[in-house]
Amino acid sequence: MLPPELPPLPALTRAEGELIDRYLEVADLLGRINPAYHGDTYRGLRAAQALVAKAVALRDALELMHQRGEAEVHAHTLARALRVLDGERRTARVTVPREPAG
Repeated sequence: MLPPELPPLPALTRAEGELIDRYLEVADLLGRINPAYHGDTYRGLRAAQALVAKAVALRDALELMHQRGEAEVHAHTLARALRVLDGERRTARVTVPREPAG
């Protein structure tokens, strides 16, 4: 049995696609660094070191959009793309988890 098909990505410019990809890479690394989750310091250190390069790539994607005259971030469209690319799960580790009930 095949897994259900994901909805198609909305139409994005190349620069918007780069923005989404770089944003999710940064979010993944921030999730590894998040001190509210169990992990070892070496893992966090490696993620922090990689974060520098990924943040530069994110900046470059935004700069490219700006240079091309893409002055607006189309939040609704980009949010749809993030959902298709599992952005909700990938960004969840960036937040502080709720206290367990009880």
